[in-house]
Amino acid sequence: MLALVLQLHGRSRPSATIVLADPVRTPGVINADVTQANIATTICRRGYTRTIRPPVEYTNALKQRQMRAYGEKGSPSQYQEDHLVSLELGGHPTDPRNLWPEPYPRAAEVDRIENELNARVCSGSLSLAAAQKQESALKHAKG
Repeated sequence: MLALVLQLHGRSRPSATIVLADPVRTPGVINADVTQANIATTICRRGYTRTIRPPVEYTNALKQRQMRAYGEKGSPSQYQEDHLVSLELGGHPTDPRNLWPEPYPRAAEVDRIENELNARVCSGSLSLAAAQKQESALKHAKG
């Protein structure tokens, strides 16, 4: 029994899979309906993303196609079809060039960053364009 406990304790957890957004496949696409001038009625309005979020049927089908293109072999349930430029920052909701399969738990970590950038844009401490550039750079460099 002691040997089993020591063996289990000595195991290291596998590192989380990180999939970088490919700048060719997923360069990011901006929603032309969102501009710095109208953020109060778009991305800064509570519930806005619910009005433009694509249906799960669309993103699940796209996720499977993109997982093959990215060479990902895991279960689709281990990935979120994520927007390179998030809906919270004016990203295009359905253009495949703005979506890619991002594995959990990284997807959840990035969601928090997206919300923080949105809060900064809506408070006026960061421009929409600067936030979009930061988000794009993060996802291309760190997933």
